[in-house]
Formats: sequence, structure tokens, C-alpha cells
Amino acid sequence: MASEVFKENFSMEDLDEIDIKLLTILGNDSSITKKELAAKVNLSPSPVFERVKKLEERGFIRKYIALINAEKLNYGLIVFCSIKLKQHDKNIGKSFVSDIQQLEEVVECYNISGDYDFLLKIYTRDMKHYQDFVFNKLGSVKSIGSTQSTFVMSQLKHSFNIKL
Repeated sequence: MASEVFKENFSMEDLDEIDIKLLTILGNDSSITKKELAAKVNLSPSPVFERVKKLEERGFIRKYIALINAEKLNYGLIVFCSIKLKQHDKNIGKSFVSDIQQLEEVVECYNISGDYDFLLKIYTRDMKHYQDFVFNKLGSVKSIGSTQSTFVMSQLKHSFNIKL
């Protein structure tokens, strides 16, 4: 817990030009070696290693991931599902979050403002799989009052990197 508080004490103002370059490069390709990274920022590998370690410790880098091609794995249907809870109550909200975290089809969940309370990003194989998901999994989440599904016809931009 103390390390989480420590991470929150740092902000963009604590970064210099090299830190920003490192974050930009790693945001585009986290598989780059420290040696390649060092060459791109004109430093030797040792200081780059230390800088990246500090960026990780301070919470600027949360984790490294591989971006998986869902279509190649037969999960080509992307659905955004807006959720409205039955009522707004601390226990109902906690229950909803706990239930949603158990559903492997849900890859992202956002608490939002407006007409709906949550927005889910869901990967399924096809419409039949989504129908089964809604009836047998999402439908069992007792705190849900209503849903609205939006189906992705084509993905035009998909990026995780933040412009610094």
C-alpha cells in the first residue's frame, strides 16, 4: 500500500525530455531491447536501464504486454455494452464490479457518466456466442437493470500509446 501512495506522488512535471522519449518509444514497442532503446535516446544501456526502472517504480510504466490479434483467435466480434444498474448503491456497485471481473469475454470495463453507469468492451467469436454470453453470463449479474449493445463493424484505430 505504501508503494502505491509513493507512485501517486509523481506527475508529468517530474519527467525530463529523455524520460518522455523513453516512454514514447516503449509505448510504441515494449519489446525493444535496452541496447536498442539506449541507441534511440543517445545514452549507454546502463543509464537507460536505471531510468526505465525508475519510471516503473514511480508508476509511469504499469506493465508490458503483447497485443494479441483477436481475429486470428476467432474472437473477431467486438461489442460495446452499456450497462445501467438497477439502482445506485455501494453494495450493488461492488457486486457488479466483482461479477464483471469474472467474465473472460469482458476485456475492459469503465464506470461512466450519462444515461448509463458502465461501458464494457467485449470480445466474442460471433453473434451466436454474444447471444449466449448475454443470456447465460451477463444475464446472471443481478445488479444489471438494462443494457444496450453496440457492435463494431470495423476497427479504424486501435492504440494504447499516449501522445506525450
